[in-house]
Amino acid sequence: MGALHHSAALLKHRQVRTLLAVALLAVVVWRLGAGPFLDGIRAVDLPAVGAALAIGVATTVLSAWRWVVVARRLGMPLRLRPAIGDCYQALFLNSVLPAGVLGDVGRAVAHGREVGDVGRSARAVMIEKAAGQVVLVVVGTAVLVAQPAVLRVLGIPPQVWGPLVGLVALGAAAALFVPRLRTAVATLLSDVRRAAGASLAVGGLSLLALAGYLGMFLVAARAAGATAPVAELLPLLVLALFVMGLPINVGGFGPREATAAVAFGAVGLGAAQGLTTAVVYGVLAMVSTLPGAFVLLARRFRA
Repeated sequence: MGALHHSAALLKHRQVRTLLAVALLAVVVWRLGAGPFLDGIRAVDLPAVGAALAIGVATTVLSAWRWVVVARRLGMPLRLRPAIGDCYQALFLNSVLPAGVLGDVGRAVAHGREVGDVGRSARAVMIEKAAGQVVLVVVGTAVLVAQPAVLRVLGIPPQVWGPLVGLVALGAAAALFVPRLRTAVATLLSDVRRAAGASLAVGGLSLLALAGYLGMFLVAARAAGATAPVAELLPLLVLALFVMGLPINVGGFGPREATAAVAFGAVGLGAAQGLTTAVVYGVLAMVSTLPGAFVLLARRFRA
């Protein structure tokens, strides 16, 4: 228990998470060389950038719409147009600031101050973001089951998943036995039940957004030179999306590149091809958030 608690404390430090991501990237470069990274940067052309911006518009509008639905279910007014601006700004800040979530924290706080309930606004953002992850897990599990070779990539040794399971257990125990956390969890679950009334709309918007993210990954794969059929690429792209949720990255880079390299290699498409695809996706994902920079500058100028 003491070792697990110490591990949890270490992972809370941004420097430790950054070092882990750098270590992952260093291992990938050591095994595959810097060539696939450079190939990924060179592969980003104008058509790919245009596609990324277009897909970014679609996924941002869908995410903002999902946020509006959840916020209104929780009794908070929120209009779609400013929500789109808030989401774009949050995406841009998430991509350039440490931790990768500060943009979402900012939009939750700003909306909470407008409606006079920062706590409920934060829970609305948590719920709408979690909805997207739930859909990813459900769809991803179904897709990955159809590709046994990719599933073998998930054969993580006990030395890795053991401490992670322990950390989850510690979190659950804290939620049960610490009064303040227990109250917070109960409040969150109450809001989840209220938002569940819009589960069909939220689920549909999340599915469409997921299709957009996978579409951008497919654009990246084609730009990187991958010619495999979509049905063969889809499980690999889903797996890469899975690991992107890990809070261990440098500007989004880290586990995604390592996982893509291993997964592409597992099905015979080449580890270097997987790494190049992940690098192209990383660049395109950052490009797709650039309208958020203009939103931020415009708001600062007006202020």
